[in-house]
Amino acid sequence: MEADQSPERTPDGHFVVIRGRKWRATDPSIPEETAARLRRHLMSARRAVRAALAESDASAERAARARVNRAKIALGERGTPWWEQSDGERRERWEDGLAELDERAPQV
Repeated sequence: MEADQSPERTPDGHFVVIRGRKWRATDPSIPEETAARLRRHLMSARRAVRAALAESDASAERAARARVNRAKIALGERGTPWWEQSDGERRERWEDGLAELDERAPQV
């Protein structure tokens, strides 16, 4: 897969296939601006995990991994499958997740 291409999706659209592995797809009903903000939180949290590991800071690592998990849940990539949730449950999932991540974001 080229960097500018979207990953292959399963016929039902629930999963993407990357290097032969299936991963749960991001909830397609999340507005693009919201999804972009959630992805920024996810990438920031992943960088924080890497930094905490480099510093051998177990407390910072736990906090960063919790942020990664929260972002993945908000995106619909973890937790209850988005295709099993009502529209209201889906909206609540990403709105609550974004609010929590905004609140927890490291201050620069």
